[in-house]
Amino acid sequence: MWWCRAISWLGNDDVSTVICAPVYSEILGLRSEVVLSVEDGLPRASSIRCDFLTLMFKRKLTHFVSTLSATKLKELDNALQYALELTH
Repeated sequence: MWWCRAISWLGNDDVSTVICAPVYSEILGLRSEVVLSVEDGLPRASSIRCDFLTLMFKRKLTHFVSTLSATKLKELDNALQYALELTH
């Protein structure tokens, strides 16, 4: 089971799409995922999978779930860099 309502970034008001990472209820312990919990505002423990990025229309993202903390944003940055094979 996955949903892409919780996480989106790289948005621009002039563009109708955003790049999203799906949020799965299964946690695999991958370097390309960020683990989230109820404390992060999700209904159950989940993970953002940065190795399954997808382009979505903004109008399809209708149910806001949560905002990531600064710590989780840093983890997301690290997971994206790993998944996309980017260097600092």
